[in-house]
Amino acid sequence: MSPQAINGKEAADGNKRPDDGGESGPASPAQHSVRSYVLRQGRLTKAQADAIERYWAQFGIEHRDELLDLHALFNRDAPRALDIGTGMGETTLKLALENPENDYLAVEVHRPGIGRLLYGIAEYGLTNIRVINHDAVDVINRQIPEESMTSIYIHFPDPWPKKRHHKRRLVQPGFINRLTTRMKTEGQLYIATDSPDLAEYMLAVCDAETGLINLAGHGHFSPRPLWRPLTKFEQRGLELNNRIRELIYCRRI
Repeated sequence: MSPQAINGKEAADGNKRPDDGGESGPASPAQHSVRSYVLRQGRLTKAQADAIERYWAQFGIEHRDELLDLHALFNRDAPRALDIGTGMGETTLKLALENPENDYLAVEVHRPGIGRLLYGIAEYGLTNIRVINHDAVDVINRQIPEESMTSIYIHFPDPWPKKRHHKRRLVQPGFINRLTTRMKTEGQLYIATDSPDLAEYMLAVCDAETGLINLAGHGHFSPRPLWRPLTKFEQRGLELNNRIRELIYCRRI
């Protein structure tokens, strides 16, 4: 079965993310009326469409209102990372290739990105990636078990720079609180952005979460992790002299 027909803006324009803004627990319909991505008719190439048709049944996960059995999905017990808003899948593929001992759960609403990621999984013969084509908020609320993730990544979420749009930003107190409960003790949260305003906003939100420890110290950004692959999106930002700001947090014991 193919993933549901959700289309997003091209990854070159930034990864579009689901919004949050509520308290911990299942999100209400009102919360879902505000989202941090814009659904558009994206161009699905033949290769991407073929990849979805051929590989979704093997590597795709349908969204359901029930917790995932991660051991059964990956056929093993291993460190697991949740990659929220994977874009065209560059980071997920590189990390899975370089770290075969880890499992990666990729969440993306953009169908061309899903197709490209599935194509890469098959091309490289990877067995340690599974893909969900759905809102991250729903996935976190209803499918990810508590204390199941060793790492969570949010790389370059949409900054929504206008003040009236800040409510659409992914990183909101309620969402970060729920992410924290899905992390193992001493699990780590990694966030990156090239937007100065968004960086300060996310720093304040994450520093205020009592379940997290800022590994760079309260009020400070972290050095760039050496393991994080440089994507085409990030490279374009660097060519424009955009400074990349990193946030790294650990769940409290």
